[in-house]
Amino acid sequence: MDKRQVIERIRHGLIVSCQALEGEPLYRPEGGVMPLMAEAARRAGAVGIRANGVQDIRDIMARVDLPLIGIIKKNYPGSEAYITPTMDEVDQLVDTGCAIIALDCTRQSRPGGLTSREFLRQVRAKYPGQLFMADCSALEDAVMAAEEGIDFVGTTLNGYVKGDEAMDGPNFELARRIVEKVPAPLIAEGRIHRPEEARAMLELGALAVVVGGAITRPLEIARRFVTEIEKAQLRP
Repeated sequence: MDKRQVIERIRHGLIVSCQALEGEPLYRPEGGVMPLMAEAARRAGAVGIRANGVQDIRDIMARVDLPLIGIIKKNYPGSEAYITPTMDEVDQLVDTGCAIIALDCTRQSRPGGLTSREFLRQVRAKYPGQLFMADCSALEDAVMAAEEGIDFVGTTLNGYVKGDEAMDGPNFELARRIVEKVPAPLIAEGRIHRPEEARAMLELGALAVVVGGAITRPLEIARRFVTEIEKAQLRP
């Protein structure tokens, strides 16, 4: 799919992030669980999937015919960036054939001492035909990525980078500013827990919205309920 086709398929729709990290109940190194999550999302009317790791990405793409945003989360010594942080992860993701590859485009340190701008230039020079999404923390990240020709920008990392303001919910103000000032389409993501929050993101101009934890991470969902119930202090 080219960029125009991807945009038309995901426009004003829900992208479901189907991920389970090591240590979570649904994590299986051999795969098998996330494709079922993706199938449930497809049946519900989702227009796309976001997934982590080659195994899950390949399995999901074999199960559902939806545009997929692929990432590889990997920690490197001395690096704060962990979402598709090096060319090695980009190479692996390109090989899967996923529609979009997302990578950290924030001010966080990354392997090799590269800036996000330098890394993005290398990635786009090597794979000019691949669609890329910039996972951003601030307006400045999105502006920089757009200057380098990024295809999509996301609010994915807002609140997760040192110096960001911690928020309980989605950052609507950041999304609004990106829509106003950045030419690349916005895929809103980050702490969107309620359906009305997803709708509000689309109403302010986002191309699409990604929801993960509120749909596909039962440990996180259950923990939110338990935390709120404990505030009542009714149990002995």
